[in-house]
Amino acid sequence: MEYLSFFVIVTDGEDSSSSKRYKHFQTLEEDDYEDSEIKRFLDGEFTRIVKRKVERNPNTENAPTKIGRFMVEPGYELGSNQNYNLFQRLRDADSKERFIGIADELVHIYMDTTAVRGGAFIIARAKLNTYFDEPFLFLLKCDFEPKIARISDERSLISHVEMAISARGMKSIQYPHMPEEGSLDHWELKIHQASHARYFEDFLKFVSYEKPLPEVMGEQVLGMVQQYMEDKWQAEPESVERREEENAIEVWAASEKRELQEYWTHEQVTTASAALVEQKPDLPFSFKLGGVTVKGLLADFGMTLHFAKHNGSYVAVIEGDAFQFEKGVSPVELLLPPDLEQILPIIGTNVKPEEPAIQPYVEESAAQDDDVPW
Repeated sequence: MEYLSFFVIVTDGEDSSSSKRYKHFQTLEEDDYEDSEIKRFLDGEFTRIVKRKVERNPNTENAPTKIGRFMVEPGYELGSNQNYNLFQRLRDADSKERFIGIADELVHIYMDTTAVRGGAFIIARAKLNTYFDEPFLFLLKCDFEPKIARISDERSLISHVEMAISARGMKSIQYPHMPEEGSLDHWELKIHQASHARYFEDFLKFVSYEKPLPEVMGEQVLGMVQQYMEDKWQAEPESVERREEENAIEVWAASEKRELQEYWTHEQVTTASAALVEQKPDLPFSFKLGGVTVKGLLADFGMTLHFAKHNGSYVAVIEGDAFQFEKGVSPVELLLPPDLEQILPIIGTNVKPEEPAIQPYVEESAAQDDDVPW
């Protein structure tokens, strides 16, 4: 640890119009930090932050851990980014007083965000001597914990604790990002905030975050569709039919809930899917058929997951070596499955499979061994 500045933020309400103020409590240098309570409080947190896994393109927009990248205009270098310059000044500060002044500037910028909450704001500069001689920056935010009490004496039992904080749910920024052990990317930082609120990343106005995986893959699929349209309508580029189909594709792509379009053959779909799976083998894939939701991997399509139509109804066939059931026992788990050929005739007919006749109750003393299934 080279420097660690501890600030406390106090707000008079939860809404953005409430008054807010902050105070610098103390800035510690290496020797002070080693003998402090804050070291015990943060012990292990810096290691967890550095080792925390992050997907470059997360599966959801609300992923708690993201990669941010400093934005610059085309043709310009990192030095043109205001957020980068502020971080770099903190990394280059050659005295305790200089570090405090720049840290105070950063907290002041954070206070201008719309949804600041009270808590402790910690700005630390430390080296990971195992890998690098240059320092890392860590920005940590711990919110105040409500209804915290300390065990007191026998008479009062407990006493109220003002401004209690916890490392649980701590928000953090690490700069620079370490994509893998032994390498740094000075264009990138790693941000972590467990809640869906984004106020901890909002104060970095000149940092962009990688798109979620569904959006990235959606853009690639649309590119494939556009190429398909070019090839299909090459002889009639201005036809009314082409414009109508393009409009239908646009509506489909913009809809949150989409239906099967029935444009491509099975071979075309598997070829396009293979191009996406090659980039990310564990690419998730889910769909809903009727009232049943199925979640799997895109790589499963055409291998263990098949779509078909039969008797005018859509059918999803999932194959595997064994079923697995969880959370509650049902009679279905006792089924001796019939052959698929026995089920196909009733698909799409709204006819239930033939049910066995109900057997009359037989007294145990009168029952024969062949009359009971156990």
